[in-house]
Amino acid sequence: MSEHIRVLLSEEEVDRRIQEIGEQISRDYAGKSVHLVCVLKGGSFFMCELAKRITVPVSLDFMSVSSYGSGTKSSGVVKIVKDLDEPLQGKDVLVVEDIVDSGRTLSYLMEMLRDRKPASLHLCTLLDKPERRVVEVNVDYTGFRIPDEFVVGYGLDYDQKYRNLPYIGIVEFDK
Repeated sequence: MSEHIRVLLSEEEVDRRIQEIGEQISRDYAGKSVHLVCVLKGGSFFMCELAKRITVPVSLDFMSVSSYGSGTKSSGVVKIVKDLDEPLQGKDVLVVEDIVDSGRTLSYLMEMLRDRKPASLHLCTLLDKPERRVVEVNVDYTGFRIPDEFVVGYGLDYDQKYRNLPYIGIVEFDK
């Protein structure tokens, strides 16, 4: 079975929206610095572009997590594959994620980070699939709300392919 990619959000639309989010974050954090925490791998493309558009001082850190459960269902229990390099205590932290769907893993992750005593903790996602939500997650900055489709590009992959697309596309399988 082969697949092709249908454009959902063009490169220009994504770029324009990231600029708007960067401007909003810059206003919200005026007079402060913001510590961006990227959830690897998918969030790296979005975080790099977002950081370039934030005008207040920015520091960066990365973490990699995997959620595990039975088969393809996430239990929401998070295994930290790569933890943060810096402590969060006293920092204004913004977690940057590529996509929020069920909310299980992110809810667990946000609670874990909250326990590290940041001055503030907020969440920014490029894509949100609210109809897939099973655990409530407060998203402070959202790029786009999208339908329940399998999407790739801008860091999101299908079997490690398509992360490098400069747009968001829907994977469609040829029969």
